[in-house]
Amino acid sequence: MTPNEVKERLKKDKVDYLLAQYVDLHGTPRCKGIPARAFDDFVAGSAGFAGAAVWGMGQGPHSHDMIAVPDLASYTPVPWEEGVTRFACDIQVDGKEWPYCSRTALRRALAELTREGYTMMVGVEAEHFLVQRKEDGSIALFDPDKIDTMAKPCYDFKSLAANMGYLRSLLRYLEQLGWEPYASDHEDANAQFEINWRYADALTTADRYTFFKMMTSQVARRFGAIATHMPKPFPHLTGSGSHFHVSLWDTEGKRNLFLDEKDRRGLGMSQLAYRFLGGLIAHARALTCVVAPTVNDYKRLSVGEFLTGASSGFTWTPACISYGDNNRTQMFRTPEPGRFECRVVSGAVNPYLGMAAFIRAGLDGIRRKLDPGEPNLGNLYELSLEEVKGRKLQFIPQSLPEALQALEEDDVVQSALGAELTQEFLKVKRQEWVRFHNTVSKWELDTYLTLF
Repeated sequence: MTPNEVKERLKKDKVDYLLAQYVDLHGTPRCKGIPARAFDDFVAGSAGFAGAAVWGMGQGPHSHDMIAVPDLASYTPVPWEEGVTRFACDIQVDGKEWPYCSRTALRRALAELTREGYTMMVGVEAEHFLVQRKEDGSIALFDPDKIDTMAKPCYDFKSLAANMGYLRSLLRYLEQLGWEPYASDHEDANAQFEINWRYADALTTADRYTFFKMMTSQVARRFGAIATHMPKPFPHLTGSGSHFHVSLWDTEGKRNLFLDEKDRRGLGMSQLAYRFLGGLIAHARALTCVVAPTVNDYKRLSVGEFLTGASSGFTWTPACISYGDNNRTQMFRTPEPGRFECRVVSGAVNPYLGMAAFIRAGLDGIRRKLDPGEPNLGNLYELSLEEVKGRKLQFIPQSLPEALQALEEDDVVQSALGAELTQEFLKVKRQEWVRFHNTVSKWELDTYLTLF
């Protein structure tokens, strides 16, 4: 839309308040509120931010203002608040693209993809928990009716019905936005839920997933809950992912280039798809660092969990770098012909950086004509460590430091972020590890306090 077209829509929608929204390094939405009458000033660069006040933006207290430049095509009415709309923004400093802007990193990767004749379509599975804070600061499952107690609660009607008001509100809002939601369910853990909406091009999906997290926080609050996309809030329950479903299409978005019904492997995937997948597998350890970027992620993605299972009997997360058919024990699943699902991606992902990394790794596979080998079939959870080694499968990184080391050694995935943002990412995440490592946990007190 042109600025004049946007102003007409603002009048039609009776909007009086604008949200200038970008994300920090963690993918956390950052906003400034602007009266709609100041729209022209906003477009001209009035939304300034002190970058040193947020994580990972490469600024100090002496730095020039970061300016949020709105993408007018991202106009998103805020359905839970009358008269408000959101614009996803790119960050500039002194009139130039800012290399620490996550959305800019994705747009840069998408431009390279377009030059090669492709566009990437992405869908996400938005898993999250509803919790409550207790007076002592700990959290508890949000279960006001005291019925979400099953050992295997996935798809449980009673627990779904108890939270139907929350879920229906989200679905209604997504319908209003035109996202075409098609499912909601109670997930594998108690008080865990998932909402699905139609896939779109990568930038649109990243913008929508960011906005969805904003939406869950506000809708959950109305029902007395906190919506958390934290990967593993409870040690005894399965964690929350945001699995990416990925395919390459022509630049007009009319033909799925991953689809080939004559695939000799029987998965319905094209040679292009396998080469793209070959790149993802070749760079999987560094990719994991970008799509599972927190200390907490590696309590969800652990070989120990893989071998012992969680309370439901499975972790539903992979431990090995592998691909297969419609098989949830793989890192990359083929749920149907024409797309791959990556099951490592967590609820903590910065979707802009995650998708940018997928593009660069996949393009490397296409350019080098990498083949991922034959698919792994059967239940990988049943394999012993010796059998895993026998199949020459690598394990996913088992800690944040291990993942950061993999990223530091992978020039291709680093190129998705850019040199400046890579170094900022490594610095911020290593600081995160040190803060965690210097914390004395309840487990340590329970184990060691009177042991010696």
